[in-house]
Amino acid sequence: MLLVFFHFLTFFFQPPLKVDKTDQEIILTISDLAHFEDKSNKLDFDQILSPQYQKRFQLNPEFKPENYNKHSTYWVKLDLELPEYNGNYVLEFYDQSIDSINVYIAKDSSGFDEIRMGDALPFHQKNIHHKNFEVILQSNNHYQAYIQVKNSQYADIRIAIKRIDRFIQYTLSEYMLYGLFYGMILIISLYNVLIFFAIKERKYLYYTLYILSVGLYAMCIDGIAYQYLWPNQPILNQFAYGIALFSIIFWSILFSLKFLNVKQRAPKLYKLLLMVFVARIAFFIVALFIDHQLFQLRNIEIIPLSLIFISSIAVLIRGYKPARFFVLAYGILFLGFILKALVMQSVIPFSILTYYSLHICFILEMLFLTYALSDRVRILKANRDKALKRIVTQHEQNIALINKINKDLERKVAERTEDLREKNSLLEETNNKISRQYNEIAEINSILDLDNWRLQNNIKKIQKERLSHKNLDFDEFSEIFSSSDECLEILADFKWKSSYTCQKCDNEKYIENKKNYSRRCTKCGYNESPTAFTVFKGLKFPLHKAFFIVYSYLNEDKYTLDEMAEVLEMRRNTIWQFRKKVDDEIQSNGKSYLNALLSYGYDRSLKFEEIQ
Repeated sequence: MLLVFFHFLTFFFQPPLKVDKTDQEIILTISDLAHFEDKSNKLDFDQILSPQYQKRFQLNPEFKPENYNKHSTYWVKLDLELPEYNGNYVLEFYDQSIDSINVYIAKDSSGFDEIRMGDALPFHQKNIHHKNFEVILQSNNHYQAYIQVKNSQYADIRIAIKRIDRFIQYTLSEYMLYGLFYGMILIISLYNVLIFFAIKERKYLYYTLYILSVGLYAMCIDGIAYQYLWPNQPILNQFAYGIALFSIIFWSILFSLKFLNVKQRAPKLYKLLLMVFVARIAFFIVALFIDHQLFQLRNIEIIPLSLIFISSIAVLIRGYKPARFFVLAYGILFLGFILKALVMQSVIPFSILTYYSLHICFILEMLFLTYALSDRVRILKANRDKALKRIVTQHEQNIALINKINKDLERKVAERTEDLREKNSLLEETNNKISRQYNEIAEINSILDLDNWRLQNNIKKIQKERLSHKNLDFDEFSEIFSSSDECLEILADFKWKSSYTCQKCDNEKYIENKKNYSRRCTKCGYNESPTAFTVFKGLKFPLHKAFFIVYSYLNEDKYTLDEMAEVLEMRRNTIWQFRKKVDDEIQSNGKSYLNALLSYGYDRSLKFEEIQ
């Protein structure tokens, strides 16, 4: 009782804060109020009332929000005198992320009542179901209050004293704006997810998930998630914002890589972004499962966001036009973060506009990113239309050219027809002469045919003698064995000229492949190439060149390896290996098979010439 009496005596000697009847709202920061810092975190309310600690309550106009020590407990003293008014007043704490707020309040020198608040408690324990923390005060009364504040992270101890009508008006307007903000997020998300399902481009899915992550993060820092998503799970308030913030960075990096095509347009920045991406994932895992306090290091997000911003500028400089709105969007987002930081550091004055500057910038960023996506489609459509227009123009030019050519052809056909009519009579007259001479020519032709037959037999004899007497060069040889395909056909005909027997099952029925002249067994399906089980198996160079090497080897031509390589345009080592293979074949089976093959090919070539 003595402590309480001393307390009231202390308050009596301190001038109270008198609220004027015309004041609808008064906002006080911790620097405007007497307070002291309990670094021990052990003092209770009874100890605070003692003279030892009462004298420690002092005004500190130099105190700024960044001076807040999250390891301490702060005690704030408030002496308030409310005017007569037809309604109540509200004592409101703006920072809805504070873990614990204990208000010890007395009215007109009566005993103190304790009111416990904070986001560590279930939402239904609040006096008013509002995102902030409020205490109802009756008008025309004198209040003395001690406020104990404890938070695991930065806390903005900002207290508002409002008339109830002002509070209701402010709350309705605020929640209406929240509805517009989150409604726009849902509408933009729905719009982009529908586009994703329509055209199946992943960048729209990434962007949708990025927008939803922004919405979740905003709900966490606004206290809306605490009110509507997990009112009975206050533990989520300690780290849900960190998950949402990680999700923003995660999807923004994926969206940026996909939209800007950084891998192709800025490869070095692409690798750097991937490194930051992996590092951010590792940091998130450590923060989520080991130390939730790491979620408070929000300033690290400047690294990935800066890289994204720099990448967008680099891509824009390289001529990618849709990146211009991307750069503008992230420029606005950076402006929002800067304004928010300046407000939190009390560099610029607190106001509704500055407090919600980040929300406004989020909306502008989403709108510009959405426009960037549509601008990309517009540019692609414009390019397609230009290409289509060029095709149509070219088609029209082709039609005009065809019509001109057709007219010229018709004119020339008419001229030619008249010319033919004139010459037809001449041809008829000439034909009569030709018919008279036909019998004479037929007799001459019979004589010429006999001479030609004799000449061809002489040519065959000469060429065969040249072939057997080792005096054909590669060009002459190529007149007989002109191509690898022809040689493959000759080899197939020679190999199976008598009969076909499957090497696997001895079946004699087969199906011939007209393209590569192979034969497939109808019983076991074994497919045998013409070169299989011959000296030509596994060749890596044209077959007609292999025939020439065999020919020169059989006839003991004096070609050196270097000369042969120059003639055939092949590697010396390749020719040496094949000649060794031919030599092994001759050592094993003699020359008869290879000589017979060349002779068969030569005879077949001459028969083909006779048919032609």
